[in-house]
Amino acid sequence: MNSAPAYGLWTLVILNSAIFILFAYSFVKPRTRLDWRSLGAFSAFVVALFTEMYGFPLSIYFLSGWLGERYPNVDFLSHDNGHLWHTLLGFEGNPHLDPLHLLSNLLIVAGFFLLASAWGVLHRAQRHRELATTGWYSRCRHPQYLAFVLIMFGFLLQWPTIPTLLMFPVLVVVYVRLARREEAMALEEFGDRYRRYMEATPRWFPRFNVKQAN
Repeated sequence: MNSAPAYGLWTLVILNSAIFILFAYSFVKPRTRLDWRSLGAFSAFVVALFTEMYGFPLSIYFLSGWLGERYPNVDFLSHDNGHLWHTLLGFEGNPHLDPLHLLSNLLIVAGFFLLASAWGVLHRAQRHRELATTGWYSRCRHPQYLAFVLIMFGFLLQWPTIPTLLMFPVLVVVYVRLARREEAMALEEFGDRYRRYMEATPRWFPRFNVKQAN
């Protein structure tokens, strides 16, 4: 494993945070207050993540006593050993190739794909003052928030930290509340049409046996 320290790299913190936030922004293109809140919650998570990944390893310092006692021969200040799940679960070899890291990459890519697909449908519907019921919106009611949760969970599998582990359930609650607020607004605007959509379409877990309209 690479034992070179990889912290205090604040340029990497800024660049990586900016890349992922701008990448999400390019898909989301926030227009409403709810759009900005959802992107802001995700941005806070990303900044906290990369701050510990390349800036200052707060979690490793906080756990240093326990980690040093249990793993006396492991230098947790090297970048490779910052992948805590790799060590704690007893994986060997390159941490970037362990099953959790590969799964995390799959979840992050899937999340961004879902985000891009969902927001395109939503914004077309918003422009025409219509319900978003096609594409991923025919499979679940809030694919855009599901996408953010998938991406954040993927990052947790790749690089867990105490702040992001604490933030994750809080942000999930934020997205649940935003989803409920969106539903209340849609009920006011579309009434029975949205009620029928709610009855036919699950809120979070997509159904895949849906025939798409041409």
